[in-house]
Amino acid sequence: MSEMTPKLTFEQALRALEDVVRKLESGEVPLDDSITLYEEGERLRKLCQARLDAASARIEKIVKGADGQPATAPFDADA
Repeated sequence: MSEMTPKLTFEQALRALEDVVRKLESGEVPLDDSITLYEEGERLRKLCQARLDAASARIEKIVKGADGQPATAPFDADA
């Protein structure tokens, strides 16, 4: 799966990561398989984090005006 990991969508990677976690938490996976699953889980976590970081950067560009200042009020402006 790791060769295909970069081609996964965020949602696919997150589901795969959740599956890895479920298997590891079950306690029914042999040690060597657990290590392999953990490595795959780490690759998936990094992929998900990279996709979230990229989305955050895109959103930041959208909400900033031409002068680099926020073009909209923050969600918690009246909090």
